[in-house]
This record gives sequence, structure tokens and C-alpha cells, in this order.
Amino acid sequence: MSPRRVLLTGATGFIGQRLQKALLEAGFELTALIRPSSRRSARLAPRCRRIEAELADSAKLAPLLPEFDAVIYAAGSVRGRGIEDFQAANVDGVAGLVELLNRAESEQPFLLVSSLAASRPELSDYAASKRAGEDALGESARFPWTIFRPPAVYGPGDREMRPILRMASRGLLARPGPAPQRLSLIHVDDLARAVLAWLEHWDACRGRSFTLDDGRPGGYDWESIGRAAGSRQPRILGIPRPLLGATARLNLLASRLLGYSPMLTPGKVRELTQDDWLCDNSALSRATGWTPAIDLETGLRRLFNPGGSS
Repeated sequence: MSPRRVLLTGATGFIGQRLQKALLEAGFELTALIRPSSRRSARLAPRCRRIEAELADSAKLAPLLPEFDAVIYAAGSVRGRGIEDFQAANVDGVAGLVELLNRAESEQPFLLVSSLAASRPELSDYAASKRAGEDALGESARFPWTIFRPPAVYGPGDREMRPILRMASRGLLARPGPAPQRLSLIHVDDLARAVLAWLEHWDACRGRSFTLDDGRPGGYDWESIGRAAGSRQPRILGIPRPLLGATARLNLLASRLLGYSPMLTPGKVRELTQDDWLCDNSALSRATGWTPAIDLETGLRRLFNPGGSS
């Protein structure tokens, strides 16, 4: 039987907002778990019920969890100065919900939206935290669970990939990695559709981790990203790794002095300069029937079309 009452964490983030839309349009009864201090409550859809509680607030959450048929964990931190900045959302929140569900002897299916970066935890604090969150689920859960490992996700509401893709649409790309670098990508709405497919076929996915992308074999090199963005002859500027590393170290120092959460750090440089970040959809497609519908050219046309959403 397909779950109908869904609890979603991370509902006000980039991916979470598109999950809200997809779940509500598909007829699910959706409840978002948001922090009481969150300034993003306006990002909740009118039909989305809310529970205001910290992930660590077991006294408040424990009696509420039996109401739901499935849990989707899409909360996460992508910026930080060190592992402690990623710990709460990427690790402790997962571990806390796992403990509560175990204590309740839950049979609710649980989906963790993780990251392809978790496959290489040695690269950065972010990647290590994503793997630790996966381990907290996989090693302790006594209920059905699944992990999704998407690559770079783009689409309406994105702040990380959008500047790069906007520059590509203007014919200019800054390449941070080696010349033959190849990347898988996925549009956020395809990711949301994959979550819907999981809700229908969760039993075939129990205890498994899946990568997923837009279906392009071998991913994209930087030139093909530029062409998909509409540039016939994109200009690709290679950034020397020493320069990128020095910039990251300065940014990290400035973030400590000024108190902001940096995106570019030495760990992020190690992520960016890998030879490849590639996915394979075949296992998820066999388990759920899901296939991606939005290639990069279509996704970018929708994103940057003045008459469309962006």
C-alpha cells in the first residue's frame, strides 16, 4: 500500500520546496517539520501542515511520528567552516529521527535525500557529514529505509548551480577541475518525481542506496554544458588549482572573522577538482519504473526563459 501521510524535513529549502509542490499535486497529505526559529515559514504551501520543533526535540516529536505513513528527510547544510557546521542537519537530525522511529517500533518507510558527495567522504567536511548521516540511518534503523544520492541539482530556487549555469548561457565557463572532467546533473523536478516513484515502490527499495541523474550517459563535460545552455562555442577558462586553493583559504579565514558560512573552502576545492562525479539511473529505474524527463538543454531553457519560472 502506498503511503499517503508524509512527514518532510527540509521543506523550505531548494529541494524541499519542489518536493512540497510535487507531493501536494500528487494528492499526498503533507506535513513539514520546521524549526521554531525558521524565517522561511512563508515558503510553505497553504495546504502543507506544519510542525514547529527542533530535530532534537524528542519529547515533542515522539508522540507525533505515528501519524505518518512515510518520512522524507531532505534537510541539510551545504555551507560551513568545519564539520561542526554540518553536524546538526546532516548527521544528528538523521540519527535523532532514527532513534525515535526505532523506539516507536515504526514500520514507516524512510527516505534520506543525501548527496553523491557521500561516496567520497575523505574529500571534505560536507562529504564526511553526508556519509555519517547515511551511516546513522543504515547501521541503526530497524524500519524500511532508502538513500538517494543525487549529483549537482539545479532548477528554480537554486542558488549554488544557477550562477555557473547563467554564465554558461552567456558563453563563458570557469572550469575548476581537470580538462576531461565529467559531471552528472539532475533537474530538481526530476528528483521530486523520483521521490514520488519511491513512495509508490518503497518496498522494492528497502535497505538500498541509489544514484540518479538526468540520464545522459557519461555525464557532461564543460563544453557540452555550455552548448546545452545555448552557446555554440563556449569559452572555457581553466582556473589553476593553486589559485582556487588560495582563494578558498582566504574565504575560510574571512568567514571565521566575519561570521558567515562559506561555500568555497579547501574541502570544496577538493570536491570541485575531481575527475568525475557520475551517476547511473539503472538500479532506481528497475526498482521503481522512474526515468528522468528533463535533459539539461530543456532544463536550462525553462530556467532562463523570461516567460517561465526561474
